[in-house]
Parts: sequence; C-alpha cells; structure tokens
Amino acid sequence: MGALVKLIDAILFLFFLLMAISAPLFHAQACLPETLFPDVLLDLNKWYSSQVGDYLVAEKPLFYVGIVLLEILFLWPLSILNLYGILAAKSWFNTTCLIYGASVATSMVAIMSELTGSGKASDNLLMVYFPFLGLSLLAFLRGLLPYSTKTTSTVSKRPALARKKRA
Repeated sequence: MGALVKLIDAILFLFFLLMAISAPLFHAQACLPETLFPDVLLDLNKWYSSQVGDYLVAEKPLFYVGIVLLEILFLWPLSILNLYGILAAKSWFNTTCLIYGASVATSMVAIMSELTGSGKASDNLLMVYFPFLGLSLLAFLRGLLPYSTKTTSTVSKRPALARKKRA
C-alpha cells in the first residue's frame, strides 16, 4: 500500500506542478486583460486554441471564465499548498487534496458536458480534457486514503520517565 501511495503522490505532484505553472500563465488569459501577459504567452495560447480546436479558450464563454476565476483564486493557491504538503508529508495534505479533487472534478464535469453537448468538440479536444478529469478523481481518491505516519521531528529520543524534571 505504501508504494502505491508514493506512486499516486508522484503523479499528483506532477499534476499540481503543472497546474501551479499553467494557471497563472495560460488559464488566467481567459479572465485577465491581455496587457498583463507577454506576447510569447499570448501567441502560445492562440496557437494552442487553433491547433487543438479549443473553442472555450478562443471564445471565452461566461461559464468558462467563471471556472477559470475559481481556478485562479482558489485552486491555484491550493495546488501550491498541495505541492508543499507532498514534499513535507503534512497531515493536512489529505484534506486539501480531497478539496482540490472535488472542485476540479466538478469543473471538469461542467466543461465536459459543454464539450459533448455542443457538438463543436473534436476528439483531440476531448483527449486534452479527459486526463484532467481522471487526475482530479485520483486527487479526490488520494484524499480518502490515510496519510503517512512518518513523523518529521521528535521531541525527545529518551523515554518520558528517563527525562529529568526541572523545577
């Protein structure tokens, strides 16, 4: 079980790292003014939306802008917190991972419903969004697993009775 949890944590670490980098650089372009971003990032975002056919990024419907705002204000700091939680083996990591997974899964269900219901989505576009749905469910399930009992520091290595009392 320990090796499986470490593998899941490694996969989630890469996912949280990707989200910590891509949220402020790419996703935020949907709701913030273009003047805040360098031309290289704007061109890369336009290239992505034209190559993959991601009409959500190109057209910026209001529900998508709302999901991106949620991601920037809530999920981006939470992904950074989860990166720290994995590295430092914090006991609260399960809770934040559960919150992150539930929120992203909810957002992804809304996006996937729009993609499949609109008829505009290509198979390539669906293949871009499906892994995020799977990774969010993995984060949700990781939040349900018990955290590692590894302690990071100990108060004293001597037994409690062997310690001297101070007056």
